[in-house]
Amino acid sequence: MDEARNGDGRRLRWLLTSSAASHLGDGIGKVALPLLATTLTRDPVLIAGLTATQFLPWLLFAAVAGALVDRIDRRRAMLVANTARAVAVGVLAVLVAAGGLTIWLVYLVALIIGTAETIADSAANALVPAVVGGGSLDAANSKLQACEIVGQTFLGGPIGSLTFALFAAFPFVLNSAGFAIAAVVLLGLSGTYRGRGEPEGRPAKLRTDLGAGLRWLRGHPLLLRLVVIAGLLSLVSELAQAQLVLYALQDLHLSDATFGFFAFAGGIGGLLGAGVAPRLVRAGGRLAVVVGGVVCCGIGFGGMGLVRSPVAGAVLFALFAAAVVAVNVVLATARHTLVPGELLGRVLGVWRTVVWGAIPLGALLGGVLTERLGTAARTFAVSGVAMLAIAAFAFAALRRFSLGDESDSAAALTHHDPGL
Repeated sequence: MDEARNGDGRRLRWLLTSSAASHLGDGIGKVALPLLATTLTRDPVLIAGLTATQFLPWLLFAAVAGALVDRIDRRRAMLVANTARAVAVGVLAVLVAAGGLTIWLVYLVALIIGTAETIADSAANALVPAVVGGGSLDAANSKLQACEIVGQTFLGGPIGSLTFALFAAFPFVLNSAGFAIAAVVLLGLSGTYRGRGEPEGRPAKLRTDLGAGLRWLRGHPLLLRLVVIAGLLSLVSELAQAQLVLYALQDLHLSDATFGFFAFAGGIGGLLGAGVAPRLVRAGGRLAVVVGGVVCCGIGFGGMGLVRSPVAGAVLFALFAAAVVAVNVVLATARHTLVPGELLGRVLGVWRTVVWGAIPLGALLGGVLTERLGTAARTFAVSGVAMLAIAAFAFAALRRFSLGDESDSAAALTHHDPGL
């Protein structure tokens, strides 16, 4: 028993290490890309369009990526996708150093990165139950969330802004290196990680696989409600998040170098949210964490729209980050608990088509909203009010369900209630 548990622990550490390197590179790039875009244009719609372009593949390919992840070795899929991202960002670094870059070339690279990300992230998420074994899914998902937050904002944000201020190509070199290291680390994750029940060379049509994931999700009212809530939260939060760089530079009057340290506060909040999420679940239950978390998200963004102090804005952004990470931990555990392993990639693909596919739509709407309202701060205020409405909807939609414990069966967790 102890030997098996140690083996599970080692596999989880390999996955966490790879994820940490990937998220660090991703965090550097996610700060450097919009900063690079602001050197080419200050049009809020074009700035928002960059975020939309990077997340557009989730709308177009997430379901297909999920079906592929159930067909192939998930570790190998992550390795190939991270290698592709390393090459794409490396080419961007060369283009930045050579000069003559246009906003449309930045869009193209963002699209390539986003497409590879649909495979990498879907495979990583589907790997979790296999590498955790008999361990706690809440704890494992909290650790993965911590890796994402530390890498993308706690470290990646400041590194990205500082290195961009020194030399515009520098952060993209580091971004590429992060993806390359993530790919190499996966070589230490031994074993085969194909979807259970998917024999080698399975001849079923891809369309059949996609339909199976969609039918399963439609037949489970609890998870269906959760994906609707997550999709709405993703759409509304992205109204403001896509305008974060303009909010920091124009409303709070921060410099390029200090923008990353504004995001640093979000990293602190996210790390706190990942750390306390399992305790909050034990103390108040998953429903309270979901509803209360969305309320705190609304307070954070709504408050950011009202303040003009960088310190107050950073604290409120930290509140939003802590809350959204705690909600994400609960949602991730719900997926891993409810969805059969052989269908996890396909159901996750449908989930992310909705949730991550809402990001480009939200980003574009946010750009138009900022253009109409005049400032990004007002867009944050609108986003905050909308999140409070989503919290009310979440309570009404989930109050008759028991989100239960990890030991609960799918049948116990899925209460068939005819009304939404």
